[in-house]
Amino acid sequence: MNTLKHYDAIVIGGGPAGLTAGIYLSRARIKTLIVSDGIPGGQMILTHEIANYPGVESTSGYQLSNIMKQQALKFGCDIKSNTRIADIQLHEDNKSVTLADGTKYTADAVILTPGGRSRTLNVAGESKFKGSGISYCATCDGDFFTDKEIVVVGGGNSALEEAVSLTKYASKVTIVHQFDHFQAFDYAVEEAKANPKIHFVMESAIIQFYGEHKLESVDIKNLNTGEVNNFKTDGVFIFIGYVPNTEFLQSKIEMNQWNEIVVSADMSTSVPGVFAAGDSIAKRFRQVTTAVGDGTVAALAASNYLHQLKTKKNAETLVH
Repeated sequence: MNTLKHYDAIVIGGGPAGLTAGIYLSRARIKTLIVSDGIPGGQMILTHEIANYPGVESTSGYQLSNIMKQQALKFGCDIKSNTRIADIQLHEDNKSVTLADGTKYTADAVILTPGGRSRTLNVAGESKFKGSGISYCATCDGDFFTDKEIVVVGGGNSALEEAVSLTKYASKVTIVHQFDHFQAFDYAVEEAKANPKIHFVMESAIIQFYGEHKLESVDIKNLNTGEVNNFKTDGVFIFIGYVPNTEFLQSKIEMNQWNEIVVSADMSTSVPGVFAAGDSIAKRFRQVTTAVGDGTVAALAASNYLHQLKTKKNAETLVH
């Protein structure tokens, strides 16, 4: 299969930033394609409850993802989900995306919203017990640990919020964090500390996972004293941030030392006509609302770029 189709704009990634960009572009009658390696929604789908999205009292990440997807489709946006990108070209005058099945799409503008993935501890036994006691998604796996004792690793908003969420299932949740303080907002810290099911092991880190067919215990090292204790647990949930999904963009666009895409205020990148938004860009805060904001700005900037490009081409046609 080797077909070719042209779009005004192609959005790479179907998380909240990508879906927002698709909504804005399509509503402006810009022929748009969203390409996503999973189902639309990205990391948002994994969020059990979203309670701080303006205008929405409370909803699940899955529900919000589906609403955004339906909006994009309603305005005429095409969506290719669960597909892998085999090649991407981002030159100023030659932007194209080739899928694994050989289908090639070209575009005048591209918006990159590949998002990120859960960061791993990268210690002995972690890969062995993924899905057999180790999880990175409370929404996906929380109910498997009903009335069990579990560990949550991390000290940011996600770790504390998901720890509280997991107390709906688990009988005891122990938070293990490498520092003596949390990096989360005060409300998240207060809520976790007020929950009688949650216990804390500070200035410590898991250094190894043990078990036969499933996880049974972990070694926890006190980072001050060096003392190591074996801790019995039925499961471990790891929430220590995300790694940007930008490997496929190496040498194609400017990125910083953390492989985050460098953007200007209007979400433009180092390549003309290429914009970026969401968790893969260099920025401090990563929330659904910030991703949506990024996607909005990127779409408006891309729309302006396409308008200028069209004006330029029309002027050149008149000259010739």
